[in-house]
Amino acid sequence: MRSPKQIVAVAVVVVRARQVLAMRRAAHRDAGAGLWETVSGRVELGEDPREAARREIREETGLDTRLVERPVDVYAARRGTEPMIVVVFRADWIAGEVRCSSEHDAFRWMALDEFRGASRLSRLAQAVERALALATHAD
Repeated sequence: MRSPKQIVAVAVVVVRARQVLAMRRAAHRDAGAGLWETVSGRVELGEDPREAARREIREETGLDTRLVERPVDVYAARRGTEPMIVVVFRADWIAGEVRCSSEHDAFRWMALDEFRGASRLSRLAQAVERALALATHAD
């Protein structure tokens, strides 16, 4: 019996002044169109999840950030019918203005309660809470 494929993805909670960067998936996206999320993306074959997180930040926002090396959360989810593991990191904003890629059509800096209200991804909202609770020298 063949094992099913499993997606490995990263989500990055970018924090600036106790707010998280929320990104709205563009209407043309194949999954989650209009959904508010954090920076996210798939880990490429052979890629370290930390490098995937840094790459996704560059590709989706263009921001200068400092990634917290240790994940703040890991959980199982689904992307459509496919099983997925999501590794969540925190990154602290250093400089720059958000430049959305074609994957997103809007962004907002949100407090935790606002993110919870905007996103339908309750498990991601729990991870955002964990990331915001993590004390770093950037707070």
